[in-house]
Amino acid sequence: MPNGVIIIDKPQEWTSMDICAKLRGIFHEKRIGHGGTLDPMATGVLPVFVGRATRAVEFATEGKKEYIAGLKLGVITNTQDTTGQVLEQRPVQVDRAALEGALAPFRGDILQIPPMYSAIKRDGKKLYELARAGKEVERHPRPVTIYGLEVLEEAPAGFHREADTWYLRVRCSKGTYVRTLCHDIGQALGCGGAMSALRRTEAAGYTLDQAVTLEELQAAPDPAALLHPVDSCFADRPMLLLKSPQAEKKVRNGVALTLPEAPGDGEYRVYGVDREFLALSRVEGNKLTTIKSFFEV
Repeated sequence: MPNGVIIIDKPQEWTSMDICAKLRGIFHEKRIGHGGTLDPMATGVLPVFVGRATRAVEFATEGKKEYIAGLKLGVITNTQDTTGQVLEQRPVQVDRAALEGALAPFRGDILQIPPMYSAIKRDGKKLYELARAGKEVERHPRPVTIYGLEVLEEAPAGFHREADTWYLRVRCSKGTYVRTLCHDIGQALGCGGAMSALRRTEAAGYTLDQAVTLEELQAAPDPAALLHPVDSCFADRPMLLLKSPQAEKKVRNGVALTLPEAPGDGEYRVYGVDREFLALSRVEGNKLTTIKSFFEV
């Protein structure tokens, strides 16, 4: 059975769940999950986990993400992007210097009020369901981190240059709404703003260079050959190779292991004596405990 991670360059109009449904058919595998939802209007990096690799989904969604976003100034919509209903239009007198100046307060640790058109639940109902019913409820600000926010010199490939539209590179934490960021920047400039396009360029440590389109995947003689090994999801953790079959047996049985030498506290990719990836584990002192196992039982 196939096990691993496929990086899909998600097309517009597809939901992340649409992609998973398509891949269940391609790989003939029910166990499929994605590493971070993309709105239908968005394109770009969608890591999809196949087979036993689905055990890594929870770790993939935690990491930093990078996007290129179109910021259309002078328009305010109910969805905070240009697919929504226009609520207000305002004249725009913003140059690059003014935009650059407005970005400074949005870098670092900030608070965002989630949009009504989001999948966050309130009293068992998703906010977008309430929004479609014409209801608006109070949302509490949530902390997110903007690690990088810069104005690009010109429209990136695949983006259409439009009047009063700027293009931003955004590097951010889990839970960040880029369309809310665009809306809030527009408010700070006084003319309003909405997200006009979104392309994710990195998620879970995977980049666009590693992504394939659905068409490329469907045309592949062996789709499983395009899978990245599951341990690639933990490439930022150091490797720990077990030295004996006895130590490997303990890890396979979920038993804490005392290491002969302390490699340093932290999380490790743990491999058996034959270099098979076994688990993501934690070391404290010289004690090794399993966080999550990935070997086939």
